[in-house]
Amino acid sequence: MSTPDSEDAFRSDTRRRRRWIARGIVGVLVLVAIALVYITNAALTQRFTETTRNRAQLRLALYSGNVMSELQRNSVVPLLLARDPALIKALTTGDFTSTSQRLISLQTEIDAAAILLLDADGRVVAATDRKRIGQNLKSTPAFVDAQRSQDSVFSVYPRKSAGFEFTYSRALSNNNSVIGVIVVEVDLNKFERSWAGFSDAVVVTDSQGKVILSTEPRWRGLKLTDALAVRDAPSAIERAWNVTSDWNWTQVRPDAYLRGLAVMQNSAAIPFRGWKLTSFTRYDSIREQVNAVLALEIMGFAILLAVTFYFLSRRANRKSALFQRESAELRQLNARLQREIAEREKAQKDLAVAEQTLAQSSKLAALGEMAAAVSHELNQPLAAMKTYLAGARLLLLRKRAEEALSSFQRIDDLIERMGAITRQLKSYARKGGTAFEPVDARHCVSTALSMMEPQLKIRAVKITRTLPREPVMVMADPIRYEQVIINLLRNALDATKTVAEPQIDILLTAGETATLTVRDNGHGIKDLEALFEPFYTTKKPGEGVGLGLAISSGIVKDLGGRLTARNAEGGGAVFEIQLPILTEDVQAAE
Repeated sequence: MSTPDSEDAFRSDTRRRRRWIARGIVGVLVLVAIALVYITNAALTQRFTETTRNRAQLRLALYSGNVMSELQRNSVVPLLLARDPALIKALTTGDFTSTSQRLISLQTEIDAAAILLLDADGRVVAATDRKRIGQNLKSTPAFVDAQRSQDSVFSVYPRKSAGFEFTYSRALSNNNSVIGVIVVEVDLNKFERSWAGFSDAVVVTDSQGKVILSTEPRWRGLKLTDALAVRDAPSAIERAWNVTSDWNWTQVRPDAYLRGLAVMQNSAAIPFRGWKLTSFTRYDSIREQVNAVLALEIMGFAILLAVTFYFLSRRANRKSALFQRESAELRQLNARLQREIAEREKAQKDLAVAEQTLAQSSKLAALGEMAAAVSHELNQPLAAMKTYLAGARLLLLRKRAEEALSSFQRIDDLIERMGAITRQLKSYARKGGTAFEPVDARHCVSTALSMMEPQLKIRAVKITRTLPREPVMVMADPIRYEQVIINLLRNALDATKTVAEPQIDILLTAGETATLTVRDNGHGIKDLEALFEPFYTTKKPGEGVGLGLAISSGIVKDLGGRLTARNAEGGGAVFEIQLPILTEDVQAAE
């Protein structure tokens, strides 16, 4: 019969054995995972390396074929051009007026980079690039070697800027004497731009191992071994990273190092003068492919371990309770967010109400400005009506009724004018549009002067009016246009009150715009920047509220023009109204 102590010891041993079994299972899984990852990494690295190398070899064969095709295609061009009668005639006669154009047409047909025609002294007399005409290439290998050989000569020499120049050249002869050289430039540099997108670096070396084409500009002209050594000094972090990234479990030795990084080097011969094409490809793509497979394996083992831990762990209930608490906290957080959203919506509604209130206040301010503007603009017609009433009274006393009726008619016109002004001021307050019509600016000037006639007679101001004989048509509202002119005339009258011989010049010109200039010989303008601001005035209290120019500027803008002001050189102020001229085509369309 078993005792309680023996049962407890048995249970303790059972739990201990289970723990060791669980640990053993986990250890075996970890060891199997490590071994499988190691084997997979070695096999896949070898496989992907060979695949990448084969692809690089195929690309090099394609690149080599492209270079040879470009060289062979351009090699026959000097032979054909050396026999061209037009080029020989041009060199013989010295007439190169149409030679460059012929070379340009030939360039389009054969798709050469550039074609140059050199005379016997090595001077460029014709070229597809006219900027190069006049250059002296006497000392270049293309000219020197072509004169020494009876066949086409291929030359490679450094450019003045960067890189190398590749040319085919051939001498042109007449009566067994060299009269010039034809040079055809081969654009091999275009391959550098196309190669840059497929490998980390691609170079072409000549028979001496010198780099003549390279996607790395700093390598051109260097030996390949010296070019690989050219790099910026890395920092300590970069050196540590390079060492780490170069290490792999398969211990694959890199072919070379590019900018301190391990690269795969592949070469292919170009069957031309011992040239060689070499590409450098980093192992990053191989590592990425291998790491993708390894990541899947590691993820599978991680899932397997997670399932094992799930069944073997006794902490599942505790985790579940923890998840429940976190869920409750998330619900509380969601409730707080809902309250904050409601408060935000309420704040937005309050903001909308505030915006409506501000808009209403703006409307009230506009109504106040309109009321002040009405008071300002009606002073002029009222003053004129008072003058006409006084004149009509005198005429009636002298029993000149017909002339008095004329004054009453003018008063009636002024009343209509006041009604029009109030309508226009309402439109100004509402910032609304008005229907425009073709208007002769000369007529508007005459109407404004007749409106100001009583004041002009009282002040005895000298008015100089210069108007063109032909109509000056603009698209505008005549009432508002006349209103602006009257405002400018009235300001000119006020500015010349203290002048002994007041004078106002009115000039209307028609060019790209219809420009009306009003000039006075008054005291000028003190503050040009604040001139067109509402309620700005230099007049005494009671004589003006400073709205005339602000209203006038707004009217001119609505008409599509602009109102400007400046001080005249001889004293006084100059105001200009510029409106778009109405041409016959636009008038017909309207």
